[in-house]
Amino acid sequence: MTRPQLPAQVAPPEFALSDHLPAAIVGVDVVALPVLAGSGEDGIALGPGAADLGDQLGLDLVGIAELQALTGAVGETALVAVPDGSAANPALRLVVLVGVGAGRVVDLRRAGAALARVVKDREAVATSVPAVAEDPAAGVEAFVVGAMLGSFGFHWRSTGPEQHPVRKVVLALGAGVGPARDVVERAVALGGAGWRSRQLATVPSNLKTPAWLAEQAEEIAAAAPDLTCRVWDEAELAREGFGGIVGVGQASESPPRLIRLDYVPSGVSGRALKKLPTVVLVGKGITFDSGGLSLKPGQSMVSMKRDMTGGAVVLSTMAALADLGCPVRVVGLVPAAENAVSGGALRPGDVVKHWGGRTSEVTNTDAEGRLVLADALAYAVAELDPTVIVDVATLTGAAKVALGQQVAGLFANDDVLADRLGAAGESAGEPLWRFPLYAGYADKLASKVADADNAPSGPGAIMAALFLQRFVGDVPWAHLDIASVGDVEKDWHEWTVGPSGFGARALLTWLASADPTEGIGA
Repeated sequence: MTRPQLPAQVAPPEFALSDHLPAAIVGVDVVALPVLAGSGEDGIALGPGAADLGDQLGLDLVGIAELQALTGAVGETALVAVPDGSAANPALRLVVLVGVGAGRVVDLRRAGAALARVVKDREAVATSVPAVAEDPAAGVEAFVVGAMLGSFGFHWRSTGPEQHPVRKVVLALGAGVGPARDVVERAVALGGAGWRSRQLATVPSNLKTPAWLAEQAEEIAAAAPDLTCRVWDEAELAREGFGGIVGVGQASESPPRLIRLDYVPSGVSGRALKKLPTVVLVGKGITFDSGGLSLKPGQSMVSMKRDMTGGAVVLSTMAALADLGCPVRVVGLVPAAENAVSGGALRPGDVVKHWGGRTSEVTNTDAEGRLVLADALAYAVAELDPTVIVDVATLTGAAKVALGQQVAGLFANDDVLADRLGAAGESAGEPLWRFPLYAGYADKLASKVADADNAPSGPGAIMAALFLQRFVGDVPWAHLDIASVGDVEKDWHEWTVGPSGFGARALLTWLASADPTEGIGA
């Protein structure tokens, strides 16, 4: 069968730093200024560069903002047309006033996304919005990430994309305000990881097979000197005993794969490499989930091309580690399969034997994610000598019932690890809420014929986590159940409608810290 061809996709904006204010930037067709909320009887105020631009244009920009009833609330925008430009910049056509709220990191991320949405199809925008942050570096990082992700688009139209992100964003912050350029590079790496994970999760499953996903991993490794890649095909998986991956994928015309990416910090080798901690990331890679013979309702299948979001997050995280200077060794594992229906499908009541020998009775073929994750977790513990393991998966509908669609579930057997991930998620704009690994429910996993039942009754998200916990032993481990945040129903701050790609920014914020594993397992 001929593989379909994905059309060329839009690219995120380019970013540049300037020590001038926006009115001095020549050649841009948009200038964006921050709107600050006043206190008490004080009205709104405009941020750096507004006075100079107003003088150039002969406009009372504060008065225009008040006339448009701006309050400075985060993400609020107003557009001021300037069809004749200015004497200094004849190319200028639009001034955008952007509310920055209290100027916190989260506010600047959201302001960046709001700006990105109103300047699509423009050539270039100069802005001083990040200059209102108390910490310029944190403000620039948040704003750039928000502007990138608020620009995200995906299409498969014969006529091309409906809109394009603004081509270039100039951070015009004024002399002595702007951070070092490596801050912008870090922000682009973070935003790019979110963009890549979102894009991979959005690709339709008539193209996105396990083999295609493995090819994306190989391309990522080829482009990054600090990464290596290995892929197991279906024959190798069967021969080496990855029964969960093989079982879930056996009904599909697109056979399963196991993807492994290895990252080693640049310049580290020999004895120094042996002393480095090893973090293993495991991402669920179900490229489409029909539910198998335990068939999902039709409407519930519509979004199941994104059931490999955990795998997308791991691939995107691995791709950005070098750019962010991650100081530890990281191994990414993505067990990839399509959960399909055919005469060879896994049946309720079947028993699968995982890598390492444990067995699971499959009482629900729609609880397939934990079966493939179990293989990868068991392999990681036995073969990779991990200091820490973190798995990421759109695993249970129960997580969405508990948490809604704005926060993901976190389970962990180590308090320090849970705290580190929680703090990283909060900082990155991908919040996590810790659930209990309550041992009192463990007896529900009992099977009459195997080591465990893959879908026992009980609280769904907790039962899934307890099932996975048996495959990690005493290794410090966290499980991120991102099913709650897997889909975005409407544009909301930096999130765009469709698969979210949630998790890459949180993991990278943690892994790019000075010592990601310090205190974990102590």
